[in-house]
Amino acid sequence: MFPWGLSCLSVLGAAGTAVLCAGLLLSLAQHLWTLRWTLSRDRASALPLPKGSMGWPFFGETLHWLVQGSRFHSSRRERYGTVFKTHLLGRPVIRVSGAENVRTILLGEHRLVRSQWPQSAHILLGSHTLIGSVGEPHRQRRKVLARAFSRAALQRFVPRLQGVLRREVRSWCAARRPVAVYQASKALTFRMAARILLGLRLDEAQCAELARTFEQFVENLFSLPLDVPFSGLRKGIRARDQLHRYLEEAIAEKLHEDKAAELSDALDMIIHSTRELGHELSVQELKETAVELLFAAFLTTASASTSLVLLLLQHPAAVAKIRQELAAQGLGRACGCAPGAAGGGAGPRPDCGCEPDLSLAALGRLRYIDCVVKEVLRLLPPVSGGYRTALRTFELDGYQIPKGWSVMYSIRDTHETAAVYGSPPEGFDPERFGAAGEESRGACGRFHYIPFGGGARSCLGQELAQAVLQLLAVELVRTARWELATPAFPAMQTVPIVHPVDGLRLFFHPLAPSAARDGLRL
Repeated sequence: MFPWGLSCLSVLGAAGTAVLCAGLLLSLAQHLWTLRWTLSRDRASALPLPKGSMGWPFFGETLHWLVQGSRFHSSRRERYGTVFKTHLLGRPVIRVSGAENVRTILLGEHRLVRSQWPQSAHILLGSHTLIGSVGEPHRQRRKVLARAFSRAALQRFVPRLQGVLRREVRSWCAARRPVAVYQASKALTFRMAARILLGLRLDEAQCAELARTFEQFVENLFSLPLDVPFSGLRKGIRARDQLHRYLEEAIAEKLHEDKAAELSDALDMIIHSTRELGHELSVQELKETAVELLFAAFLTTASASTSLVLLLLQHPAAVAKIRQELAAQGLGRACGCAPGAAGGGAGPRPDCGCEPDLSLAALGRLRYIDCVVKEVLRLLPPVSGGYRTALRTFELDGYQIPKGWSVMYSIRDTHETAAVYGSPPEGFDPERFGAAGEESRGACGRFHYIPFGGGARSCLGQELAQAVLQLLAVELVRTARWELATPAFPAMQTVPIVHPVDGLRLFFHPLAPSAARDGLRL
């Protein structure tokens, strides 16, 4: 027994020594990891690096970020301030929030910073895109694309968008089961982008098939840049090639159409604009441009549409005010065609005589709806922020931002911490965007509110996106009432884009004509 006891003590002692050594090695490794990034500061600058933690060797704080979600950033902002350092996805990152700090980043494009996207996104989207261009090529591409989102273009799009949204809301009302709003909004957004922006002639089956292919493309856009069997990148390439094959036929038709014909969609306008500048886009350039347009409109608009439906459900007083505004503008009466009158509940009758009754000018007069849309985008911005790479070392809030480091500006944190709003930022208050609120925010207000970014890479389609949300609000409020199909409101997921974890399952019911006119509450 005695020798056996000594043996146990010996084993325990060896185990303890091994644990101690492992702990010491881990501590040393973390110390060296921290020292490695401390020494990476630009010694030509007297400014210190921002506060923060670089986490564990190689992994950094990536695991914490994946587990904690949005709480990761808010907890570190509370601890370190509006500019702090961390290490995510294999790169050192400076996270930035606050209007003045974000203003420096957004207005520093091409001078202090450049756009940063994962390598997989560059591979899948291609080189003939806005995200893949810098400097003068970026300015030229942006100039061409801006024509497709001009006011004249929006005036053409609005009636067609209203028709699509009206049919969609009526199909939700005609459904005899819960509607998963996020999934339905993705399908809706793809249809609008494919048919109205790109002018693709798709029947419902073709549209659904192409939408599935596009969603597979988007799901693998941010993946490891490894082109091997069964990898995300390989799946993305396969989906991209399928999209390109379809688009190639559609683009070939456009290029052979009468050049003097009316420009009816964004792709027509892009082709025409480049010809005016003395340049003819290749089919490959047009395919990549078309996919980029779809990508820019797809998830963000679907996310914002879902958030609009959710927040209006949670705030019936806002719905009542929208109805009052519509009535005051003579727009309170919804289309009289009964949902599901033809096709067994598939939507309004094909021969429905209701014409679109909204124009871009009419939308501009709906001030409260505009405030509601802005508040939705402030409270639940679809994208949490954007990434840049520092082109040179520069100062931000008393710290140095070293050349080559990633800089992530936070849209959500900036909205949440802005002190310029008249009511608590965490509440839903469309009135903060009324006339009094605009005056209180002052000249710097635009960088307190950045759902579409800003500067040289601000979203070109922001007015189009806002018009879609305004039209959706109008059609929803004067056509339907809606309620949860689940016991409680779902939690919101913020990565990679804001959406309800269960897709937001709701029942939609058509309003009686008198209810729409009288402004009854949900």
